[in-house]
Amino acid sequence: MGYYEEKKKELDDLFSTVRKEKAFFESAAKQERENLDKQKEGIIQMAKERQIGFPWLAKAYDELFQLDEFEVTNFLTNKSHPAISAAKIIKEQSRLRRQAEREKKIAQYIVEYYENIAPFLIDLKEEVDIANEKERELLKEYSAEELEDSVTNYLTKEEYRKLPSIERNQIALDRFWSRPKSKWLIGRLYERYIGYLYEKEGYNVEYVGIFKGFEDLGRDLICQKGNDFIVIQCKYWSQFRTIYEKHIFQFFGTVFQYKDENPSKNIHAIFYTSTELSKLARRFACELGIELKENFEFDKDYPCIKCHTSKINGTKIYHLPFDQQYDKTKLEKKYGEFYCKTVQEAEEVGFRRAFRYRAK
Repeated sequence: MGYYEEKKKELDDLFSTVRKEKAFFESAAKQERENLDKQKEGIIQMAKERQIGFPWLAKAYDELFQLDEFEVTNFLTNKSHPAISAAKIIKEQSRLRRQAEREKKIAQYIVEYYENIAPFLIDLKEEVDIANEKERELLKEYSAEELEDSVTNYLTKEEYRKLPSIERNQIALDRFWSRPKSKWLIGRLYERYIGYLYEKEGYNVEYVGIFKGFEDLGRDLICQKGNDFIVIQCKYWSQFRTIYEKHIFQFFGTVFQYKDENPSKNIHAIFYTSTELSKLARRFACELGIELKENFEFDKDYPCIKCHTSKINGTKIYHLPFDQQYDKTKLEKKYGEFYCKTVQEAEEVGFRRAFRYRAK
């Protein structure tokens, strides 16, 4: 090979190297642009999906865990003494973990979104009253059969087994009222109390909020007397909280719907609350024809025991507020059914306690 041929080859090799380097950097730049585009697309997608549980973001967690799993399983598979079985186990457990994490994230985002558009849902986090450690220890002392009687939630084993029924059930009722309660339970009891006041006035009361929950559309009680109907919403809130106009708008909307579905009925709307409304909410209620009952207290001393007579066999049964069938039991005066304050009142006129458990 001559001198010029040698130099030409060196020049060709140089150009080849330059072309390879150019192709490499072009490929790297293209990859970077694609990564940026994907990130941009991801941000846009996340914004689009923010109201339906953020599945894209949950998927990102999934992929992150998948990458961690790949590094571990790759090490176990390719080390000097491969651990194939262990790698398979880790892979399966990682899959289950990613799935659970993804479902958890979606659920969290949905809950946070719902709480954002309906702040009252935050209160429902306190829905369940959790018994303290001492109470849980007491429950262990009862037999499975005895635990079917809800009175055992309020009595010691000695009290439950030794006291006569009148004293035993009255102590349980007194402790039920004296114990702290969740906001959800207090709201339910408030609805019962308002309903009782209308039952006392001869209304047939439908406890919509208790039976339908969120499906009640804000109509907690529907009270009927002849062709007159009263739609009631009850809000038992602490005194420092204020009812704003949005609550009045929501209630007006559900009352309007009820009127539209029942054009022949004479329908009136009343809003009961243990606190106060803002001035603007009060004005809107007046303009929309909604009667207000502000600072309406809950009288825990009202007659809460239901004395009911079976229409099938005439059996006389009384229900305490924590009994299984309490809310399903409707009282009718024409059958001699009534509310009373004490267990002794009920038992003295021949009513016995309603519960599934039967002592031997």
